[in-house]
Amino acid sequence: MHLIIALGNPGKQYENTRHSAGFLVLDEIQKNLGFPAFELNTKFNALVCEKNLGGEKIMLAKPQSFMNRSGEVTKKLLTFYKIPRENLIVLHDDLDLELGAFKISTDSSAAGHNGVQNIIDQLSSQQFKRIRIGIEGAEKKKERIIPGEVFVLQNFSQEELGVIKKLGGEIEKEI
Repeated sequence: MHLIIALGNPGKQYENTRHSAGFLVLDEIQKNLGFPAFELNTKFNALVCEKNLGGEKIMLAKPQSFMNRSGEVTKKLLTFYKIPRENLIVLHDDLDLELGAFKISTDSSAAGHNGVQNIIDQLSSQQFKRIRIGIEGAEKKKERIIPGEVFVLQNFSQEELGVIKKLGGEIEKEI
């Protein structure tokens, strides 16, 4: 079994924010690959759905805790379903990557991302795959006058939202 967990913040007010880029991309993957609708699993405090793809069971999950507590949900799912860490993929926003870009890494630090750091802390390991989703880029980051923690809670423009949603199709090929 594989677990693809997206990081974001729950609630209508956060659904199109930069910090919820992971949720937005996972929604596209769920739709494109024909997964059933997400359902709330209160045991794990996550929206989950699953499907067999290519002979492998894949679970998609969106924690309903806030970003900085994503590790608790991740650990519960991995433990209950006995999913090895190497079968974990975490989708999350990244301020250092250009909007619409993504980067896959394994065994890397959180690089200042509190949601990822919480997962590392809860698992006592950074031995899992991460797909970092670009929401700004280094050049624009230099020009920005508001702090990053404020910027990530702002909504994407409609054009930016289209770019992020398009990534779902590109990223699903990498899974």
